[in-house]
Amino acid sequence: MKVFKFGGASVKDAEGVKNLVNVLTHEGIKNTLIVISAMGKMTNAFENIVNSYFHKTKDLSANIAYVKEYHLEIARELFNDTDHSIYSEIDAIVNTLHLFLAKNNSTDYNFIYDQIVGFGEMLSTKIISRYLNHSGIKNKWIDVRKYIITNANFRDASVNWKQTTTNISTLNTYKQLYITQGFLGATLKGETTTLGREGSDFTAAIFAYCLNAKSLTIWKDVNGVLNADPRYFKNATPLPKISYKEAIEMAFYGASVIHPKTLKPLENKRIPLYVRSFYDLNLSGTEVNKDLKGTVETPCFIVKHHQKLVAISALDFSFMVESNLSDIFKVLHTHKIKVNLIQNSAISFSVCIEDKYNNFKLFLTELKDKYNVNYVEDVTLYTVRHATPKSIKEIESKGTVLLKQVTMGTVQVVVE
Repeated sequence: MKVFKFGGASVKDAEGVKNLVNVLTHEGIKNTLIVISAMGKMTNAFENIVNSYFHKTKDLSANIAYVKEYHLEIARELFNDTDHSIYSEIDAIVNTLHLFLAKNNSTDYNFIYDQIVGFGEMLSTKIISRYLNHSGIKNKWIDVRKYIITNANFRDASVNWKQTTTNISTLNTYKQLYITQGFLGATLKGETTTLGREGSDFTAAIFAYCLNAKSLTIWKDVNGVLNADPRYFKNATPLPKISYKEAIEMAFYGASVIHPKTLKPLENKRIPLYVRSFYDLNLSGTEVNKDLKGTVETPCFIVKHHQKLVAISALDFSFMVESNLSDIFKVLHTHKIKVNLIQNSAISFSVCIEDKYNNFKLFLTELKDKYNVNYVEDVTLYTVRHATPKSIKEIESKGTVLLKQVTMGTVQVVVE
C-alpha cells in the first residue's frame, strides 16, 4: 500500500479539498491510505475552546460557533445539495463536543485538551471523505482511534506498537482507498490521546510501518525539504535527496518539514519517504531513503524561536558535577521542559529550553532552593548543519550572540 499525508495547509479551504482530488486523480488511488490533519488553523481554534472551557471564560460559545461555521462554509462551497448528509454529520460531531463539555468531571488540562482538539480531525476527514465520494472517488472513512493504541500520557502519548500493528494489519485485507485522521490515538479504555503537536506525520509513519507500505508521501505547500525555512532565509533551496540519518538529525534539531518521530519507523523497514508539493505535481520533491549517503553538502539552517536560555550554578560556588546535572535533568523531566542545547563549564550549566507546557515557573521554583538561576527569555536558537564560515557569519549577524557551540560540522548559536 501507499500512504499519503495531507496537512492542514493543504485542506484549509474548499479549493484545497478540490486540489486533493486532483492529487489523487494524478497519483492513483489503488491500495492507498490517506492521513489528514485538521483544516487550516483549526487545531489552534480548538485550543481556544480548550482554554475557554478550562478557564471558564465567556467566549466558549463563540469559539465553538466559529469552528462549526468554518466547516459549514467549506461544506457549502463543496456541495450544492443543501440536504447533503454532511451537514447532519457536522452537527453530530459538534453535538458530541457539547456532550463532552457538559459531562466531563476531569480537571486535568492535558486530558481535556486531548478530548477536544481531536474534533478538528474528525470534521476534516468527514468532509473530505464525503466530497471524494461526491466526486466519484469511493473511499472508506475509518476512525484512527480504533487502530492506534497508546498509553495515557495525554498530549504526548506513546504508541503501543504490538496492539497497533495487530489492528492496522487488518487493513491489508481490503484493497481500497482509506481516509483517516492524523495526530490522534486512544487508550485501551477508549480515551482519545494525541501524539504531540504536528503529529500527523507520525501517524502516517505508523500506518506505513504497520502496513509494510511501498512508500509514504507527505504533501506540502513547499517543493520538498528545503535547506532553510523560506520565512526566515532568502534563497532557500530544495534538497533532492537526503538520507534518513540526515533527516533524523535535521528533525532532532527542530526542522519543521518532517515531524521528529516520523523517520525512525520508516528507516527500520526501509520505507522511502517523499516530500512533495501539492501545487505542482510534476515536481519530484525530496526523497528520504536509508541508502542515500553523502547527498547533503549545502548548509542547512534550522530555527527555533521563543526559547529560554538558562544559566544554573551552585549556591556555594562549587563545581557542577554529575550529581548536580542529575538533579537538574530530573526537574526538567518532571516539568516536561524540552532541552535543545546544553553547555557545561566548571561552575555553570547552561541550557536552551522550550516551555511547551508552561511549566517554567514551577521549574524555577524547584531549582532556586539549591541553585543560582539566571535566564534570558524569548531568545532564538539557530542550528546550521554542514556549516561553512559564511553560513556561521550569517547567523551571527542576526543579533547578539549569547552562546555558541560547534560539534562535528554542526553549529548552534543562541541569539538575543
